[in-house]
Amino acid sequence: MALPAIAPYPMPQPDGLPANRVRWKVDPDRAVLLVHDLQNYFLSAFDSRAEPVVTLLHQVARLREEAAALGVPVIYTAQPGGQTPRERGLQQDFWGPGLPADAHAAAIPDAVAPQPADTVLTKWKYSAFVRTDLLEQLREQGRDQIIITGVYAHIGVLMTACDAWMQDIQAFLVADAVADFSEREHHMALEWAAGRCAQVTTADRVFSASA
Repeated sequence: MALPAIAPYPMPQPDGLPANRVRWKVDPDRAVLLVHDLQNYFLSAFDSRAEPVVTLLHQVARLREEAAALGVPVIYTAQPGGQTPRERGLQQDFWGPGLPADAHAAAIPDAVAPQPADTVLTKWKYSAFVRTDLLEQLREQGRDQIIITGVYAHIGVLMTACDAWMQDIQAFLVADAVADFSEREHHMALEWAAGRCAQVTTADRVFSASA
């Protein structure tokens, strides 16, 4: 039930992305950037010197800087360490106890760490909308777009995109700023999202398309 050791695989390239059903464009006045579960515990499953994690961290850091420059709020999710079985719920059955009660495991790497103006939400389930006030924050700020980065693409990233769609929030899943257990599962998440709930894009296109 522990996290798998993830073999290196290449990040998706623009010419290999699935066709989108929608043609949404990011509007910095409507959007937030979500950095989903980029904690040392989850990243430790990857080879830190290889793809996809090298590009993942680079692209997330880049998007975070671009968002800050454009006045786009940046929101992080982070799961707490040392959860009780009651707090874990059915996640215990699928993934075991989760993060240990260890500050380093729960921390977000310096390269993509939150800045003072950013928001960090405590996350409990696959979707960032469940048992958090993410939706309330979006509504209060008049934001109805969410740019999603982080791990893992076919689990929490995809469920968050799907939940956004259910709340009439446009989700943008950044293909080269997420990572997964395998290349197959990464592409599966992109294909499912593009066909059902989100605009699949790349880090190069997120904000340039809105210019």
